[in-house]
Amino acid sequence: MAGPLRFRRSDETWTDDRIDAELLAPLESSFGARLEDPWFRVADDRYETCRLEMDNGDLALFCYRPGRAYWLGNTETPEPLWRTEKVTFGEAPYAVSRWAQRELTARVELTDPWLAAFGYVTWFFLPVFCSKDGRNTTRRFFAEDAAGFPDATREEGLDFYESLLSTGVLDAHRYTMAAKLGTSDGYDVGRMRATMAEFTVAKLLTDAGLDFEPEVEQKSGHALDFAVDGDLVEVTRPEPPARRSGADHPVAAVRETGRSKRSDQLAKHPDSALFIDCTSFRDDEWAAVGGERPGVGHEPTVVLRARPDGRVEGYRHGTLPFDLDGAVAWI
Repeated sequence: MAGPLRFRRSDETWTDDRIDAELLAPLESSFGARLEDPWFRVADDRYETCRLEMDNGDLALFCYRPGRAYWLGNTETPEPLWRTEKVTFGEAPYAVSRWAQRELTARVELTDPWLAAFGYVTWFFLPVFCSKDGRNTTRRFFAEDAAGFPDATREEGLDFYESLLSTGVLDAHRYTMAAKLGTSDGYDVGRMRATMAEFTVAKLLTDAGLDFEPEVEQKSGHALDFAVDGDLVEVTRPEPPARRSGADHPVAAVRETGRSKRSDQLAKHPDSALFIDCTSFRDDEWAAVGGERPGVGHEPTVVLRARPDGRVEGYRHGTLPFDLDGAVAWI
C-alpha cells in the first residue's frame, strides 16, 4: 500500500538534463510521460519547478534548488529517489507545501468540481484524494455513499464534515485521520464508514465544547480513538443490517458490534467510554434501536445516529465522565 501522499526530499543538486534523464525518461518508458509547466509558482525564488503528466492519469510535481529538491507524486517513484526521506505537507517548507497543494487542489477543481466546492474537506483529505492507492476509492465513497449517510445527497454528507473540518480542530492530526480513510486494498465501503464514525464523534465532542486528542497510544499496544480530558473513548460503527451476515436486525447489529469491542480494546481499558455510531442506519432501523435502547454489556456506552443537517440523537447506558447534553438529543 502506498499510503497518503507525501513528499520525497532529495539533498542532491538537480539540473534540467538530470531531470530529463533520471525522472522523465523512466516514467515515459513505463507510462508515457511529458514535462509540463506548473500552474503556480513557489513563493521562494530559489526553487525551479516542473510537473510530470502521465498518459494513465498519474501526476508528479518536482521543485528544486541547489542541494535540495522535493518530489510529490501518485505514480511510480524513479529509482534515484527511492531512498530519500518522506515528509508531510506540514513538514516540508511552507512555500513548497503551499505550491504543491495549490497545484493538486486546482486539479481536483477540474476533475471533481462537486468535491472542490467543499474547501475544507478537499484540503484535509488532499493527501488521500491525490494518493496512489486512494484517489479513486475515496472520491467514490464521498460521491456514491454521501460519506456514509443513507438517503442523503453527496452534498449533504460533505456539508456535515465541512462544518467540522472548518473549525481546524483536527488540523494537527490531518495525516493520521485522513490516512484511515484512504489506505485500503480496493473499495471497502464498510471500513470507510467506520473511519467516518470517528469524524462524527469528533464533531459531537467539538459541538459539546470539549477538548480532545485523537488516536491515543496506550501501553497495552492499542490506540484508542480519543482522550477527552484524560478519559478514553473508543468508537465503533455497525454495518447496516442489510449488509451484515448473521445480525440481520438493527438491535442485533448494535449488540454484536459492542460485543466485539468488549473482547478487544475495552477488555484492556474497561474504564473507557464506548460510542456506537449508527449513522449508516436508515430511519426505520434507527427507530428499532431507539425503541429498544439495547445495552452491550459495557458502561458507559453511547449509541448515536447523526443526520447531515447536524442533528444527533442517542441514548446512553452508564454515566459519562463528560457532558454531551448540548450536542445530543437524548431519547
